[in-house]
Parts: sequence; C-alpha cells; structure tokens
Amino acid sequence: MSILKVQNTMLKTLIASLLALTVFAGCIKGRDEVRCQYDACAVKATNAEIDSVRAYLAANNITDAIQHCSGVFYRITVAGTGAQPEPCSFIGASYTGRRVDGSVFDAGTFPQPYQLTALIRGWTNILPLVKTGGEVILYIPPSLGYGGREIRDANNNLVLAANSMLIFTVQLTSVQ
Repeated sequence: MSILKVQNTMLKTLIASLLALTVFAGCIKGRDEVRCQYDACAVKATNAEIDSVRAYLAANNITDAIQHCSGVFYRITVAGTGAQPEPCSFIGASYTGRRVDGSVFDAGTFPQPYQLTALIRGWTNILPLVKTGGEVILYIPPSLGYGGREIRDANNNLVLAANSMLIFTVQLTSVQ
C-alpha cells in the first residue's frame, strides 16, 4: 500500500471516529435533558391540606402569600439579583424550618450544593422563582414536604410529626 492510501485511510478513520464521538456526545446531552425534566404542577397537595395552609395564613394575618399551582404558598421577601435556578440546578442555601407553633425544627447552611430536585418538592417548586441572594418564605403542605414520615434525631427523639405543615425561610446563596 502506498503512503498516500494509508494516510487517506487514517484520515477517513479519524473523521468517522470524530463523527461517532459527536453523535455519542449529543446522545449524552439528550439523556441529561430528559432526565432533568420537571413539572412543578404535576403533584398537587390535597384540597384539605391547602385549606389547612389557608387557615394557618388567615389565623396569622398573612395576607400576601401567593398560592403556587402545587398548593405551596410563598412570599418572596427579597427577590435577589443573581442567577435563577432551574429545578435541576445545584443550589446553596441557608434556611430555617419552623413548625406551625413557630418553634424551629431545623436550621442551617448547605455544606455543599444540592440538586434542587433532591430536596423536598415544596422547595423544588418554589426556589426557581427566586434569584441568588434572594429570600423566600414557604408554607408547605405535608404532601409536598415530608408527608407521612416522622423526622427523628440521632437519639430517636421526634423532631417533626408525620403530616406536618412546614414553614421554611430560605436564602438562596448560590446556583450552579
């Protein structure tokens, strides 16, 4: 075989390999996009849960909370000016979780970014409405929070009763 034929064959192999790699990379991107699709209104709290949140808001004279299609109520207290997450974004946040009696059951700052879809549905539904640096108060019906699960600490003490409405104040600190 002549050198010219070998070079031509190598060039065709290289082009075919690059084409295959490009198609493969496109498939990977396509899979990620499919995997990250999220419908914030697909799961809705029951009417009884929504009515319970409404009753809490009325009893506490909270008149500016907005109802999301899922049944979460929210108040954006600081809009923020940075990046705005999508449901599949990784976020950093500082938060305080309260029971309906006002007592804190959890508070902290994420030690690392979490994918928003890995958090409770109430967060996943509402945090895309806030930009980095923003703050929101969430009034989450049980089915969009921890549902029928009891939350217990390391000593097996009850932290949060099953089917509890949750109230979170969340500061969005980063979006990736």
